[in-house]
Amino acid sequence: MTDMFFEDYTHYLAIEKGLADNTIENYLRDLIAFYDYAKIKYAIDENNYESIDKEVILGYFCHLKKDGKKATSQSRYIASLKSYFHFLLREKKISSDPTAILDPPKQRKTLPVILSLKEVERFLEIPDLEKPLGFRDRCMLELLYGSGLRISELISLSLTDVNLELGFIRCFGKGNKERIIPLGEIALEFIEEYIETTRPLLLKGNIREKTLFLNNRGNSMSRQGFFKILKNYGNKAGIKKEFSPHTLRHSFATHLLENGADLRSVQEMLGHSDIGTTQIYTHLTVKHIKKVYDETHPRA
Repeated sequence: MTDMFFEDYTHYLAIEKGLADNTIENYLRDLIAFYDYAKIKYAIDENNYESIDKEVILGYFCHLKKDGKKATSQSRYIASLKSYFHFLLREKKISSDPTAILDPPKQRKTLPVILSLKEVERFLEIPDLEKPLGFRDRCMLELLYGSGLRISELISLSLTDVNLELGFIRCFGKGNKERIIPLGEIALEFIEEYIETTRPLLLKGNIREKTLFLNNRGNSMSRQGFFKILKNYGNKAGIKKEFSPHTLRHSFATHLLENGADLRSVQEMLGHSDIGTTQIYTHLTVKHIKKVYDETHPRA
């Protein structure tokens, strides 16, 4: 496993999956332990991803069991390896997933971290609108919070995906599934001004570039680059919560539901194939309602 590819996988966990830093560290530690074992026991070539087959996977979990690893630890190893080989399959580094023989561990449902409306407003006000990159960043943040896009969807938008007249954007999510998302006036105003005044400054003469959001060299942005920008603004805004690439997406969904949006509409806007995935946000709104009750009712 090359250092470069290891880095790509780390970015995938952080940006695509939105995992917390300590979870990523555990996944990577599990992966290194697996490779250390497989190199000694099976003499696998760590740079030949196809050299790991079902026999190696089963042998490793027999080793963990003999080594006295508890069921909870084994479940985490299963999750770690399944995540990694799913990534390899997605990147076309392997033709089949050797961990398919493993039953996925039961997922412990954790509520996503969201920002309050005041925190969102504080966060959005950080970029310097007098600078082209600052205006671009504010536009991207308004669009993230105003649409619930994933970062990968945001940076993949092209000029033709924006319909300013009708007030919506078109994006292609997981599985290249197309969806249409309405936008509010604030996000639309920022996008319109960005396209008219800021984007031409960032093009650097690269007139063939059709990507909506550009870096300072006139090219499309990377997920890693934009996530660094997000974290920087989060720190400047004094956000103390665990901040992930999906934080604004989670906040978008929760705030919609808190203000009366129906679950099915939120599911469509988020691009969830299963409404069960969207239902986790209802738990957040119930938690919020209980908090308001506890803080305001005289006999709570």
